[in-house]
Amino acid sequence: MYGKVSIIMPNYNCEKFIEETISSVLAQTYENWELLIVDDCSTDSSVEIIKNYCKNDDRIKLFINERNSGAASSRNWALREATGKWIAFLDSDDIWFPEKLEKQLAFMVENGYKFTFTKYKQIDEQSQPLGKVVIGPPKISKRKMKYCCCYLGCLTVMYDAETVGVIQIDESIRKRNDDAMWLKVRKFADAYYLDELLAAYRVRKGSISHQGKWSLVKYHYKLYRIGDNRNPISAFFCMIKNIAKVFKKKKKYVINEGVK
Repeated sequence: MYGKVSIIMPNYNCEKFIEETISSVLAQTYENWELLIVDDCSTDSSVEIIKNYCKNDDRIKLFINERNSGAASSRNWALREATGKWIAFLDSDDIWFPEKLEKQLAFMVENGYKFTFTKYKQIDEQSQPLGKVVIGPPKISKRKMKYCCCYLGCLTVMYDAETVGVIQIDESIRKRNDDAMWLKVRKFADAYYLDELLAAYRVRKGSISHQGKWSLVKYHYKLYRIGDNRNPISAFFCMIKNIAKVFKKKKKYVINEGVK
C-alpha cells in the first residue's frame, strides 16, 4: 500500500541479540520490506544465524565486508543495495515493536512527511526495560537539524528515498555516523516526530556510543569537520552547539519512568 521499505542493518558480533532483532522485523504488521544486513567480519556465530534466516525468507539479504570497516561502511553498502521507496534503520541489537513500520508509514503518507523519527525506550542486555523513554520535539527544521541531529534515535528514523536519493557518509567516522546521515538528509526535508513508542534501544556495556566526555568532543568535531565538510571554525562552533543539545536531550527528552 505504501511501497517497499529497505531496512539498513550493520552487524558485528551480535550473536546474543540478532535473532531477537530479526524476529522483530519478521513480526511487523507491514510486510512489504527488505532487510539488508551487512556483516563487518564478525568472529562469532552471527553470520550463520543470519544465513538461516535468509534461507527461510528471501526478503532478508546478507552482505559481508572483505575487511572490518565499521558501521559507516556497512550502512553505505546497504544503502547502495536498497531498492525500497523508504529507508529505515535498525542495528543488530535493537528491537522494533510489531506496528512500527505500519504506524510510521501512515504518519508520513497522511501528512506528506519525508523524514520522521519516533519515541523509543531503553532496554538492557537481557531485554529488560531500564525505565527510560526517549522522546523528541514535534519538528526539527532543516536549519535547526544542524545543531539537533542527536535528537533522532537511529532505530526509529525513516525517510523517503525518492526525495533524498542515495546517502553515503565518510567511512572514517567511526562514531556518530548516523548523525552524519541526518546532516545529509536534512538538506532535503524537515524531520517530524511521531509520538508513539515503537522501538527499544539496547544499552550495552562498553558500547562505542557510551564512552567518555572527551570522546564525545572528538567525535562531534569530526562529525562536522569531515561528515558535514565544514571548515575548522564552523566545525568547532557546530560541535559546541550540538554537545549542548546532547545534554539538553538527556534533561528534557529522556523520561525516567522507573523500572516496573
